[in-house]
Amino acid sequence: MAFMYESKGKKYTLYTRDVKLKGGKTQTIYFFSARKPKSGRPTDKPDGYTVKVNKRTGLPFLKKK
Repeated sequence: MAFMYESKGKKYTLYTRDVKLKGGKTQTIYFFSARKPKSGRPTDKPDGYTVKVNKRTGLPFLKKK
């Protein structure tokens, strides 16, 4: 089940994607999107994180507790 969040009248879905870093390590990133992104899959909110909203842009983001 995908985690959804509403901010300023827009509905955002939380997505995850694995990215490869320059050193060769793979890291999982989480991001919100109002539309379906080119890559990434819908996901639930990870444990230990809360959702905050950027005051200037109104975009949601994850923050560690």
